[in-house]
Amino acid sequence: MVKIIKFVFNTFMVNTYLLYDESGECILIDAACYEKEEQEELKECIRVNNLTLVRNLNTHCHIDHILGNDFIVNTYGIYPECHKNSVPFFRTMQEIGASFGYTVDHILEPKRFLVDNEIVHWGNSSLKVFYTPGHAEGSVCFYNEDQGFIITGDVLFKDTIGRTDLPSGDFDQLMRSIKTRLFTLPENTMVYPGHGPDTSIGYEMVNNPFIR
Repeated sequence: MVKIIKFVFNTFMVNTYLLYDESGECILIDAACYEKEEQEELKECIRVNNLTLVRNLNTHCHIDHILGNDFIVNTYGIYPECHKNSVPFFRTMQEIGASFGYTVDHILEPKRFLVDNEIVHWGNSSLKVFYTPGHAEGSVCFYNEDQGFIITGDVLFKDTIGRTDLPSGDFDQLMRSIKTRLFTLPENTMVYPGHGPDTSIGYEMVNNPFIR
């Protein structure tokens, strides 16, 4: 059974998720830990739960979601995985980071790319990759059918959606991603977004004012 620990990291208040199961293996989704104390909090959680980090996945590669990738590589030797269309965001991360007051020492491009509909395995568990562009090129969501949850990054939030006014954003494309990939899931599917509180597919289908 997958257990989920949520951290809220950096000034953008990004939700970073640590997923693990009875095997003791764990994966990280959106390593946003930038400050030393945030990195130590994550490291201590992995240690006290006696976990072994085996994968570092990115829902998308806006700067606020990837600020901890360098720390993960240096500490655990685990390189980020993302969709190939996210690569341009890695190559501009130093300039973008500096514009928000973040210092990015190294540009770490992924050694492996995620593919739409692939199954990501670790321990005794798995997630299915949904390619869901619109907020940013390369955006993906991670779905666990057995336990009925999806990690959506900045595609879908409680009562709102990801912004589309940043480079590669496209409102119509985002609507297609939400309606054809997310709103086809069971209504009781839990949604764990990249910022803010949890929600569910059923709640957003009825209450989200941005969906039309």
